[in-house]
Amino acid sequence: MLPATFEIPAAIVLVLGGAVACFAGYRLFRVVLAIYGFILGAMLASSVMGISNQFGMILAAVIGGIIGALLLTFAYYVCIGLIGAGMGTFLLHVVWDYMKGTEPTTAAVIIASVAGAIVAMILQRYVIIVSTSFSGAWTMIVGGLAIAGNRAAERAAAAGNVWILYPFTPASRWVFVTWIVLGLTGLAVQTGVTGRNKF
Repeated sequence: MLPATFEIPAAIVLVLGGAVACFAGYRLFRVVLAIYGFILGAMLASSVMGISNQFGMILAAVIGGIIGALLLTFAYYVCIGLIGAGMGTFLLHVVWDYMKGTEPTTAAVIIASVAGAIVAMILQRYVIIVSTSFSGAWTMIVGGLAIAGNRAAERAAAAGNVWILYPFTPASRWVFVTWIVLGLTGLAVQTGVTGRNKF
């Protein structure tokens, strides 16, 4: 979590980082891993500091961000497996909620996670393109909403948690549609242009 004065700069970083992930995620996958590792590391490290200690929060965010960026960059194959596990679990939740209206069982979540990780390792290129397109699109939306003055998005940008704005709530249907359109646009750009030659 960052001080309130850093909400707009954090939002700008989210928009730029999301754009890189959305439109060039496969080609620059290690850079995307570093960006998201930095965001995650900064969020976790700064959250342990007291709100009144602004310098400590910023220092912890920078150090935690650097450590997070290094960890995700060097854990390339682990990250692909985790992305696949996350995508498998996400799809399970969407389908299960639609069909049964309840939370999936623990066994189903474990099976979906393992299956997603296996598929991700087999189809690395496509998993990277799809996951970076849609995660980058979502990060751009949260950053853009924060810049426009949306309070929930500002909190998400400052906290580093881009999933605070949950896309499937009825109040944010237009956000869901925008996310799908941006994600599909990123998917088309990566498949047709930036994802052809990696590095």
